[in-house]
Order: sequence, then structure tokens, then C-alpha cells
Amino acid sequence: MNADFLQIGNGEAVKRDRIPHLAFDDFRSQALAIVADGGKVVQFFAYPAGDNVNLLAVLRSDHLQLAGCTAPEAYPALTAECEPFHMFEREIAEQFGIRPEGHPWLKMVRYHANERGRPDVFGNDYSEDIPGNYDYYSVEGDEIHEVAVGPVHAGVIEPGHFRFNCIGERVLHLEIQLGYQHRGVEKLLLNADRKRLPILAEGIAGDTAVGHSLCQAQAVEALAAIDTDDGARVIRTIGLELERIANHVGDLGALSGDVAFLPPANYCGRMRGDFLNMSLWICGNRFGKGLVRPGGVRFPVTDEDRRVLNERIAEIKPQVQHVIELLFGTPSVRSRFEGCGVVSTPDAENLGLVGPSGRASGISYDVRRCFPTEHYSRLDIPENAEPTGDVYARARVRADEVLQSIKIIESLLGGPIETGCVEDGDYNLAPSSLVVTLNEAWRGEVSHCLITDADGHILRYKVKDPSFHNWNGLAMALRDTGISDFPLNNKSYNLSYCGFDL
Repeated sequence: MNADFLQIGNGEAVKRDRIPHLAFDDFRSQALAIVADGGKVVQFFAYPAGDNVNLLAVLRSDHLQLAGCTAPEAYPALTAECEPFHMFEREIAEQFGIRPEGHPWLKMVRYHANERGRPDVFGNDYSEDIPGNYDYYSVEGDEIHEVAVGPVHAGVIEPGHFRFNCIGERVLHLEIQLGYQHRGVEKLLLNADRKRLPILAEGIAGDTAVGHSLCQAQAVEALAAIDTDDGARVIRTIGLELERIANHVGDLGALSGDVAFLPPANYCGRMRGDFLNMSLWICGNRFGKGLVRPGGVRFPVTDEDRRVLNERIAEIKPQVQHVIELLFGTPSVRSRFEGCGVVSTPDAENLGLVGPSGRASGISYDVRRCFPTEHYSRLDIPENAEPTGDVYARARVRADEVLQSIKIIESLLGGPIETGCVEDGDYNLAPSSLVVTLNEAWRGEVSHCLITDADGHILRYKVKDPSFHNWNGLAMALRDTGISDFPLNNKSYNLSYCGFDL
């Protein structure tokens, strides 16, 4: 741990006057040194501080560490020396008009005007109504051609643009452009009535409702000194694991469909519904919305609920095991999965990949094991790292986690769960304070950071979804592959548009 960065706990509220406020050069050099020594970037963002703008970095190694500084109008980009800061610096430039000089690929993240009304640092004449122009990355050569997909897609998928530079069928580079939705989630969270915060958090990424609402609830609990009981922590853990299982099972089915192996695709589609219906049984919503609130949960798990859930799990568990064996034991499936879309461990480290995307490339990090919350400190969470970094590894990690999560839920349903349920309520947040929360959602590390002003009002609400890290992993997976492998690689990541397009 660097002496000038403050060590904090996951979900620990700290007074802002305890946060080291360094000179920019010291802040920059120490942040770079921590990451060079194996640290990772959890959060790096800007926030208003009177007439100035401050930068805040939250880094992780064995512990969480943070420090801040006053942001200069322009500064030597950290990304020029340390790749994991890449997306964070682009976001800061867009949100506050602060230029990271020497950034290797400075372009817009979500195409919106900066909060200070400053000139656009990207060289575009930009307003809220007229998106800035951006020259896509290009490859020159007589035989080079481009293939553009999106941003409008068929069905219910959200908008995203994919531009492939190809020579024949071989992809030289894939550029992914997101940011078409302009939902303004962070501003909504900043200005919302306290009772609406959980509802907004659940909508950050609809398939990660429990993961985001859990981060938000834990942050409020820390700042408002609200305690939760053991039963609520057990139920929250069950909710998060059901969310993980349902999405992983759905992804395994989608991968089966993409290689034209239809039996597992059909089985997984039905079983995903079975697990979603378990969340429905607990809280009345298939996606877990309405379950988690500051102070606990809104719904109990009674002895009758445990009986029903245990019966359903006992029935479906052997079916899940059978489908996984069928999928990975079929030679034609393995021949398509293995060696497809490889992302090496060094590339995954540089891109900052998290969750199954990172674990499939040999990065064993899992918030449940490294920074446990709720009931996870009492559970044994395996490392699940796979060395090959291909579609097979990303599918294998999901399959292993499905079976492990089923085992976790079975253990938690083994005895009575007693809790006092809560409803949406008002509360006072500690003034001039900060809290950072992390949880392992099904795509990986979710983090929320809340900063309050002297009156206890929210000064900055920063959200980071794992897709913020992982979209560049998909782009890297397409390097030197056939363009027809894009759907399979895309499904192996299954990233969130709305989790990115805040």
C-alpha cells in the first residue's frame, strides 16, 4: 500500500477530510506506481469541489486505496503509461472538459456535452442536439474493406455500433461505439428523492438489478449508519446468486444456438426461466427488482418458501448438470469454442477485464472472495480461473459458476432465515463523507461511489458497471479472427449496452 493513499474497506464510510488530497504530480505518480505494482483501477472520476474540479482514484490490490487531487485543465494522460486508465480518462474528458494530453485514443464515450459548458476537448463542435463528428479507426490497403453493423439492431437489443476492418474474412480490428441512449443515470441518482434511489439503481442494467441495487443499498447503509440483520444478508446473497445463475444459463444456451447445437439452447432457455421464476417466488419480480432496500430486504424467505425453492432446485439441478455435460462433451461444440476469440492474460490485465471475462483469461479476481460483503465471508468461493482466454474458457467459467451458485443457494436454504423486512424509507446521509461499494455481479465487479456535501446531500454519485471494462475485451477477441466468429464471441461476453450508456 502506498503511504499517501488511504486504505479503506469495501462499504466503509469515511469523512472526506481523511482522504489524502495530493498535488497532481504526486497523485499521478503514486497512482501509476500502485497499478504498475499489480493494482487495478476500481474508480477514477471527477467531481465538482467549489470553484474547482477534483479527481478521485479508487485502486485495489490486497486492499482498497484512494486519494484525490485538484484537476488541472489539462494534464499528462495516465493512459500513456498505464492502459487500465484508458476508459476512465475518456469519461472524465467528456464529463468535465478536462484534457488528458497524450492520451493514445481520445474519443467520446457517450456523446454528451460536458457538465461545465466548456469547449469540447475532442475537437468537435458539439451540443446536446448535434453529436460530434468522429473519424473511425481505419486501416489502409487495396484489399481492406469495412463492415458496419448497427447501431440499430433487430429485436429488443439496445443500440451499439460495430465497425470491422477486414482483409477478406479476417478481422484486423473491431471498433465498438456505444453511448447512443443518453439516459443520464448519474444525474438522476444525484437529484432523486431518496425513496427513488433503489428504483433507479435497479434500472441501471435491468439484468443486473440485484447487483446494482445491492451496491446502492450498502452505500446508503454506510452513510446513514443503518444496520442489516443476518437473515437479510442471506436473502440478498440468494438473490444475487439466482441472478448469476439465470444469466449464465441463458448465455450457455445462446452459445449453443450460435454453433447450431439446438438441444442445449432449448433446454437452457427453459431452465433460465425456471431460475427467474425462483426470484419471482421470493419477491414478485423475475429480475429481483424490489427485493433489496437500504436496511435489508422487502420480502422474507419463510419455511414454506425454503421448501418450495429446495424442491425446485432438487428437480432442476440434475438437468443443469446433464446439459453442461452434453454441451462440453460434444466434439463439434468444442471445435468451435476452443481457440476462438483468444484474449491473453497480459491483454486482459491491460484492459482491466473483470468477472467471467477476466477469469477466462487467467485473472482469478472475484469480489465475493477478495472483498466479501453480505454472507460471502462465510462461503468458500473458488478461483475459477481458466488459462486459454477463448470462447471455451468463457463458457466453462459460466458453467462452473452455475453449479457453484446452486450449491451456495442450497447451503443457504438449509435452515430457517429470520429477518425483519423493510420498506422504502427516508434517511439522513452523513455530511462531507464518501463510501465505495463493490459486489461481484454476474458480469463482474460492480462499483458505486457516493460523495456527500456539508449538508449531507449527494454531491457525486458514480456508477461503474463491469461492461465499462469488458467491451474492449470483445474488440480484442476479434483481432485476427474470421468475421463470422463475431456472433459467437459476442455471446461469450454478452455485455450490457445500458450498463455502459449511463
